[in-house]
Amino acid sequence: MLPPPTVEDGVVEVPRQPTIAFDNTLSPSGIDEKRQLSRAANKNLEIRRELTQEDKELSAANYEHLDKKDDKGDGDENLVNQADIREHQYTAEQLTKILDTSFNAKAPATSEGLTSAVAADRLAKNGLNRLTPPKKRSALQKFFDCLRTLFNVLLIFAGILEYILLGVDFKNNKQNEYLGAILIAVAFLNAFIEWFQIQKSEAILAGFLAMIPPSSHVVRDGKLIQVPAETLVVGDIIFLRNGDKTPADAVVIASTDLKVDNSSLTGESEPQERSPKFTGDKARAVEATNLVFNSTMVVSGEGWGVVVRTGDSTFIGQIAHLTGGESGNRSPLAIEIDHFVHIISGIAIITAIIFFIVGITTAYKGKAASTVTFAVSVLVAWIPEGLPATVTLLLSIAAQRMAKENVLVKDLQGVETLGALTLLATDKTGTLTRNEMTVTNIWSGDQMVSAFQSNNDSDDTLTFNPDHDGMKEMLSIALLNSRVKFNRTDVPFSEREILGDATETGLAKFAARFAGDYDKAIEANPKVFEIPFNSTNKWALVVVDKEHENGSLTSYIKGAPERVLSKCTHFLQENQIWPVTDEFRQQYDEAYSYMASRGHRVIGCAQHLLPGDEYPKDFVFAKNGDNCPTDGYIFVGLVSLEDPPKHGVREAIGTLRQAGIKVMMVTGDHPKTAEAIARKINLILGDTRESLAERTGRQVEIYEDEVPAIVIHGDRIDSLLPHEWDMILNKHEIVFARTSPKHKLEIVKRAQALGHIVGVTGDGVNDSPALKKADLGIAMNISGSDVSKEAANMILLDDNFASIIHGVREGRLIFSNLKRSIKYTVTHSMPEVVPQLLYVCVPIPLPLPAIMILVIDLGFELFAALSFAWDLPEDSETLMRLLPRKPVNDRSILSRKKKALRIQKTLTRDPETLEVVRDKWSTRMWLKIKKPFTRQFWEDAWEQTDDETLVDMNLLSYSYLEAGIIETVSALASYFVIFWKYGFTPNELRTCQQAAIYFENNSPDFLNSRGQIITGPMQVDALARAQSMVYLSIFLCQCFNMFAVKSKFKAPFGMPVVRNYWNFAGIVGGACLAMFIIYTPPLHKAFGGTYKTSPLYWLIPIGFGVLMLAWASLRVVLSKRALSNSLVSPPKGLMMFPTKRTMSMKRQ
Repeated sequence: MLPPPTVEDGVVEVPRQPTIAFDNTLSPSGIDEKRQLSRAANKNLEIRRELTQEDKELSAANYEHLDKKDDKGDGDENLVNQADIREHQYTAEQLTKILDTSFNAKAPATSEGLTSAVAADRLAKNGLNRLTPPKKRSALQKFFDCLRTLFNVLLIFAGILEYILLGVDFKNNKQNEYLGAILIAVAFLNAFIEWFQIQKSEAILAGFLAMIPPSSHVVRDGKLIQVPAETLVVGDIIFLRNGDKTPADAVVIASTDLKVDNSSLTGESEPQERSPKFTGDKARAVEATNLVFNSTMVVSGEGWGVVVRTGDSTFIGQIAHLTGGESGNRSPLAIEIDHFVHIISGIAIITAIIFFIVGITTAYKGKAASTVTFAVSVLVAWIPEGLPATVTLLLSIAAQRMAKENVLVKDLQGVETLGALTLLATDKTGTLTRNEMTVTNIWSGDQMVSAFQSNNDSDDTLTFNPDHDGMKEMLSIALLNSRVKFNRTDVPFSEREILGDATETGLAKFAARFAGDYDKAIEANPKVFEIPFNSTNKWALVVVDKEHENGSLTSYIKGAPERVLSKCTHFLQENQIWPVTDEFRQQYDEAYSYMASRGHRVIGCAQHLLPGDEYPKDFVFAKNGDNCPTDGYIFVGLVSLEDPPKHGVREAIGTLRQAGIKVMMVTGDHPKTAEAIARKINLILGDTRESLAERTGRQVEIYEDEVPAIVIHGDRIDSLLPHEWDMILNKHEIVFARTSPKHKLEIVKRAQALGHIVGVTGDGVNDSPALKKADLGIAMNISGSDVSKEAANMILLDDNFASIIHGVREGRLIFSNLKRSIKYTVTHSMPEVVPQLLYVCVPIPLPLPAIMILVIDLGFELFAALSFAWDLPEDSETLMRLLPRKPVNDRSILSRKKKALRIQKTLTRDPETLEVVRDKWSTRMWLKIKKPFTRQFWEDAWEQTDDETLVDMNLLSYSYLEAGIIETVSALASYFVIFWKYGFTPNELRTCQQAAIYFENNSPDFLNSRGQIITGPMQVDALARAQSMVYLSIFLCQCFNMFAVKSKFKAPFGMPVVRNYWNFAGIVGGACLAMFIIYTPPLHKAFGGTYKTSPLYWLIPIGFGVLMLAWASLRVVLSKRALSNSLVSPPKGLMMFPTKRTMSMKRQ
């Protein structure tokens, strides 16, 4: 195995023992690119040293499960068959008559549709196009869910037990009347706080979702407009396009390569093609090819439909329960909390049982009722009762703060997950860039032309002129091979809203500048046939009625340049047609590199003048077979468009990298384009193998360990081996280009397999699979498709990528504050449990009655712990410079792989199919029982990692061995000082307690070593004062501890520590409770305090509190070096200046 990497200046240097070298040189030419990729795979993806069988098994260990295919059911066939929909069987004439609407199937955009008045009337009559919400858990059920947490169950059980003892012996257990009530009341109060915050967060979420209702394009009054989907009515003419969510059941009246995803309804895994059938389709509704269903996703093409069903009468409305229930996803924090809760509950129960056994045989001498109350107090002392409510409160407050930053958190746990991210995979277009394409350059006939004035073009670049060689053909392709739609056509082009993707919009605007009358130009050359762009083909083809010398039809194709060129046999230059040669390919490569290296999206354009004898005017084209011209094209040229980075993206990515989060671009663009954009926005700072070779002129082969960055072509992903994935994902600067949705999903899975907590940002339908699979999916609201927003856990309402920074900060703050709260709460266990231990073992008079322990834990401590939810970071800059709490490095990856390999070798497999055979239940149980007694279990448990867990050794050391001991000594010092004041030495206290006849009002007089006689009432008064002071000591020390736990990087002094006013509210509340209990005589019967306790004794715990602050300050100094290692050294070369428009900015 490779030795561990070294960290220097924030860049991980992998030792010079590379096993793999990638050839990432990517030729833009289609055939040459594939040929070169093949050569790279055969030549340069070779192993530089022989991998042993163990190495190969280890590399593949935690990837094996990714190759398994999920078995999908066929859907609920009975429910599907019961759906009562028949409109798809009607002819076009019948449909028009029955629905009382008007549409033009040949030109749907010119349809009249319904009038606004008719639509409003139908809406009032039939109601909103909205499904009746599925039955959700009621507020009462949610409250009981909160009440059923393990801590609350233990409290309720303890309270019921106290009342049982009260019923058995009411006279001697009178105190249990208060104990039981307090235990049960606090459990309900704890549940109420958690439930209230959940209800409040759900209300906020519902309010924001109401602000972004699903919309639909519909024809009303002869105009294509956008309306809320819930206002659609039967008879509306709707327009659907790739990425839309179908808003209602509709019969298709026109389509172009329209495909929908029906898997959520019918179980069909493949997208289903939909097209018009004007004579009707007699098949069942679920099998009809002219019917699209409400809530299904359009994954390809576009189409027009007439709405036939809305609301509950739709297909999905009739089988509404198939839409699924509430999500059960759990964040890393939730898993850690559950683990901590089970451990601490187990410790509390075991300790309480031990104390019960010891107590009943020593101090209580067989008094079961008193011993049970004592054991309950020990149980309560261990449990941080406010933890569930604190977590919910933290998440809720963070979600509210995020809402102010225009970030909608659909799942509260998503905020914390964002803070735990180790890798963020982001799309480029619309996410990192503005999705506002502008044509910059055109290359045709070996001549580069600038489409606008620029000072960055080379000297031989011409200014665009429609009369230049090849420019008319390029304009025709931009104009006619287009799928843009307009909200209206009765206004000038410049005043229209263009409905189309950014590339189409940019080309349309460019063509409109030189086309004269845009609409007439389109009408003069109507479309005959069309194949829309999709992520598989990466090209769009159209056949138009445009005459030429040899016929009346012309085919235009545009798309990824390498795909377009692969379909061409000739090229156009000086109005002459020439065969494609190596010399042309070289010129093409140079032009392509010039455009792509500046971060521009490059589109290849070609034409085919279809011969009339082979393709007459009435020729019937089809996508399949030989009825579609897909080769033999003439290459016309390249057009580049720039999509500038969004404002703030560069600084945001820089900040994320400073926070130790790896940012990775996954895009469908060409590698050179993707790399150029990545270099503008801090995503790539170092060299790739290609850039290093170009910069240094080295002739020898460059290995991957010499460079920190890599750009991978999507064609390579399917054939990557496990050790190659390891090498790629170990890079600090990664760009995946020319990827498909399948590739994006695979990348996320591979990263998760290495232990990464992965976030994915995106806005398109092609991002949705990865958004769903990721630990946290982040969608764009304005530019995002309905599919992506539905798949995501978080939505950026203003499409501001920089808002992710706020989320990361909030997520990290949640974790930090929760650790503070737990550290604070757990500390008081020691001064509560140790005196009880002395009481049963030494013994000494009971230092702290059970009911006072309950008052501490369930009184001021509960609310003080909650106050940490409003804490601000100790240092905002430092918070965003910390390593992720579960960093992924060589050591963590190797550990995961070894464990995965060890598990695989122990699995039972079928000898023929090699499928894993599940062990019997008895075998699995035996293995679980045996596991803690194996050496491997303890090696794994004590394995050194860089992970920061919620409850780690550092926290436990502080709470139990440092601050806990200080508070214990303070409490015992106060206890013994008061008894010494009354004439009892520690040894005399032991003697009195062993006699078991003292410290009652009717106790005999006690003669101490100083000759003083202490009567029974004096003994009781001394014990009451001592117990009161122990209670006050714990309270006062915890007041200081509230600020001491905040010191991690700085001493616990100054404004950052005291600016949370809720901490002071908790202190004031605790002080009022203490005064009320200790200094209110009527309560002494229940709580055992005394108002005679002098405030002078407060100086003892105050002194220890000051000592605690001093120790916390010293602790910061002692741990400074260790903490500095947890900070990220920012990568060299980060550009943290504002992102500005970078049109045609050359790479330096």
